[in-house]
Amino acid sequence: MKSNLGQGASVRSPIRSNAQADNNMNIQNNHTSPVSSSGQPKNNTSKSMKSRVLQIVAYTLLVVFGLGIGGGSYVWFGVLSKIGYSNTPFVKSGDYAPIDLSQLDADQITNGDTTDSWAQGGHTKVYINSDFPIKKVAQKDKDVENILIFGVDSRGSDDVRCRADAVLILSIDSHTKSIKLISLMRDSGVTIQGRSSTDKLTHSYAYGGVGLLVNTINENFGLDVQRFVMLDFNSSAELIDLVGGIDIEVKADEVKYANQSINEQNTLADLTTPFLTQAGYQTLSGVQAIAWARIRHADSDFVRTSRQRTVASSLMKKVSAQNTLVQLSLLKDSAGMFETNMTQTDLIRIGTVVAQFIGNIVEYRIPDDGLFTVQENPWMMLIDWDKQIPKLHEYIWGRSDI
Repeated sequence: MKSNLGQGASVRSPIRSNAQADNNMNIQNNHTSPVSSSGQPKNNTSKSMKSRVLQIVAYTLLVVFGLGIGGGSYVWFGVLSKIGYSNTPFVKSGDYAPIDLSQLDADQITNGDTTDSWAQGGHTKVYINSDFPIKKVAQKDKDVENILIFGVDSRGSDDVRCRADAVLILSIDSHTKSIKLISLMRDSGVTIQGRSSTDKLTHSYAYGGVGLLVNTINENFGLDVQRFVMLDFNSSAELIDLVGGIDIEVKADEVKYANQSINEQNTLADLTTPFLTQAGYQTLSGVQAIAWARIRHADSDFVRTSRQRTVASSLMKKVSAQNTLVQLSLLKDSAGMFETNMTQTDLIRIGTVVAQFIGNIVEYRIPDDGLFTVQENPWMMLIDWDKQIPKLHEYIWGRSDI
């Protein structure tokens, strides 16, 4: 087997079990790329080169949770101090003061603040705007907790005020003893407080940071999110590099497109990642693996999402094959790649539950097939809220009227 990097370490692939898992896999497999009125895939949804990798990192984050609990609470307290903590403001909903955002253009917001970027690793720091605190929302079911995981459309650590590149809800369900991953399409048309017309979900982060993003999600999708985890593209590639890369079978017709993506990332981040030189089973570095998972033009969306799942499961299998000491070292090294408003107590509590449920992970995407139309200019997915919200709530809580 050819290797594109040095020898490395390796997380157990989550087993989809029971009829519910099978059904949800079918749901995901039937999803296609957003389409234009002509029925052809709409390439506009792929403006960001990182939007297809968040699920990979979400799986890895679950494993990090589980590894910490496996090592004992004393390990958590020794490692959790390395996780970036965001002291995000909260406010009662009735005390929230709306701000007019009508003059902002999210597509022109790419300026960052180097004083707010992380000092180590070139990571982008979460964007917190004190004018947009998170509105307090009561948890709808004490046994179902919803956490926001998102990536950012940044081009460097100083690019703090940017768009939310990928948005995912991690729903931990103690009733069904399952973990549900719900992808919210970034180009979904939503109501953003302060904007006079429907706008893209991704833009809410650029307008008002994580507070406005959380509020927009809760108000449009009827959710109860209060906690979040943020990471950037560099983090996902570094996680793969930490385990020494992952083993992937690259097809002949994929090499060209993977190399195009590698070249793009090399240019943007001033990297020298080597190109793939041949097809076949080989060990890919972080940038190479993400580039392979991101291929958009070689085949169908079904195959693209399959690549994404392959990268995620390969990473988890490799980590799970290591002994406890190596796994704990991975936990320690990867802790600084995340930023969250969850306290150490929150992380230990959630990690304990995740460790029990990691064998039952199911997935869903919003908007669902047939529950949206396409607006061409500006390009957006307009959701049929009357049908989508009950279906989403049924998926998360087991009832549509909550």
